[in-house]
Amino acid sequence: MSSQVRLSLLPSSRCLFDEPVQVKVAGLKSREVVTMRAKTTDERGMVFSSSATYSADENGEIDLSKDPSLSGSYTGVEPMGLLWSMTPETLHKRFIKTNALNPHVVKFSVHEDEEGRMLAEETNERLLIGDGVSRIPVKEGDIRGVLFIPPGEGSFPAVLDLYTFGGGLSEKRAALLASRGFVVLTVALYGHDDMPRKITEVHLDYFEEAIAFLKKQDKVGSKGVGVISLSKSGDLALSAASYLPGVEATVWINGCSANTALPLYYKKSQILPALMFDVTKIIHLESGACNTKYATLDPLLEQNKATLVPIEKAKGRFLFVAAEDDLNWDSKMYMDMMVERLKLHGRDNFESVCYAGAGHYLEPPYGPYCPSSFHGLVGKPVLWGGEPKSHAAAEVHLWMKIQKFFKANL
Repeated sequence: MSSQVRLSLLPSSRCLFDEPVQVKVAGLKSREVVTMRAKTTDERGMVFSSSATYSADENGEIDLSKDPSLSGSYTGVEPMGLLWSMTPETLHKRFIKTNALNPHVVKFSVHEDEEGRMLAEETNERLLIGDGVSRIPVKEGDIRGVLFIPPGEGSFPAVLDLYTFGGGLSEKRAALLASRGFVVLTVALYGHDDMPRKITEVHLDYFEEAIAFLKKQDKVGSKGVGVISLSKSGDLALSAASYLPGVEATVWINGCSANTALPLYYKKSQILPALMFDVTKIIHLESGACNTKYATLDPLLEQNKATLVPIEKAKGRFLFVAAEDDLNWDSKMYMDMMVERLKLHGRDNFESVCYAGAGHYLEPPYGPYCPSSFHGLVGKPVLWGGEPKSHAAAEVHLWMKIQKFFKANL
């Protein structure tokens, strides 16, 4: 390493996962061209990395907040490009960071050229959980999950995070929301702790129990709760808002307007049948992944209408979020269906936002963009859609929008 070259991460090399850092290099030769790299390992041991070429100014300095990348994983002025452009060493792998206690550790480095000698290195510790936030595993009644409580007296708005329909539990989004001033409960549906490995039906009573648990927490000040979802859990969030009391604000991200995959029960009776899929409409690609965008049956066809969630019954407000390049399914079309349905019933309890160039997995910002990964229902990798730069920008915008929406409506 070169003793005079300095790599700085400002304002600190330790920050929250959703916070930007300013990457600066000093001590290079005037106009020297170097390669910047970033590398990380997720909790399964999968390695993700990126690189970009930069030219120093006349003072031998580079500042990623104003200097453009000339080539590499991205081009142009992208202050956080080294983070979102990281790709896995193995095709079709998604960056997995589910336990909030494990920080996202990124090694930034500067090299003489693409394969050249390392001149400087700095470690960025990106925390999923803020200082003073309590993390409490929950095993009460049927609920299996983790509760996050911000520091301080409170009171705080409460949010139920239905992050994933996949097995197990993801804490990342819940922990980060708690770090921003919300009491958040993230719950698993199956595959976690002593829960069954697979399920054949979903019971809304589970979410009713989770909402009641959240509302009785000492630091909770909101009269009702918020619900945040993604993908399949989008229709579960819609059903919670439509059938259960106390749901004041619902964030639906790239979900469906109908109950999908599994029948939904409440008080031991089926309330919504499942909208299913036509596997003949899955497009298989040479890369080993497939495109499932048109495989979901049309919920507006007469034989499928019973699967539609009656969102006009909801008392609270909705934030509908659709990525225009979602290849999992046509979430933009489902959002348009729901907006039309609410308008038809004289309701204006919603706002909607669309992101051009974004794909299915819209998450808290600055994680590696995921173009494709294994899909449990399909049994093989699928394309999620999106273009990395546009997707990353959408995540930054959406993350602020979600927080504003919950603060305004809880």
